[in-house]
Amino acid sequence: MASLVSIQTQDFDVSAELNALRAQDLRVGAVCTFVGTVRDTRALTGQSQDEVQAMELEHYPGMTEKSIETMIDEAHRRFDFYAARVIHRVGRLLPADQIVLVAVTSAHRGESFKACEFLMDYLKTQAPFWKKEQTPQGAHWVDARVSDDAALARWGIESSNV
Repeated sequence: MASLVSIQTQDFDVSAELNALRAQDLRVGAVCTFVGTVRDTRALTGQSQDEVQAMELEHYPGMTEKSIETMIDEAHRRFDFYAARVIHRVGRLLPADQIVLVAVTSAHRGESFKACEFLMDYLKTQAPFWKKEQTPQGAHWVDARVSDDAALARWGIESSNV
């Protein structure tokens, strides 16, 4: 049950990460991945005032990694998978930059899909990251979303981040 967590400023190569994860265990029959990127909200709304020019992510070194490792342990209790790899970037990011990678290996796709989705829902609400968006109107901290808490509640975990 290998679990790898990395909090880093540099970008990641999805292919290299997946190859390394799969190479650890020849039993792997499925790999499920999620890659999150910085959205250009102007493209969604057509409004230039909504434009995210940059995003800054901060974390508590040591505490953040431990928190994510605990999330992976909880996923292992719920789902039958071999390994998980979580990379989360911090620092200044621009639209289209990769923010997060969650990759899960298992014998069959079903457990990988469930574990990957669970980990993303958990990360969005429970991981100690702080996000600040830079827009034409200035910088502002991003609040938790009710929809993120609702996604986590599907797994029987209540959160009150909002």
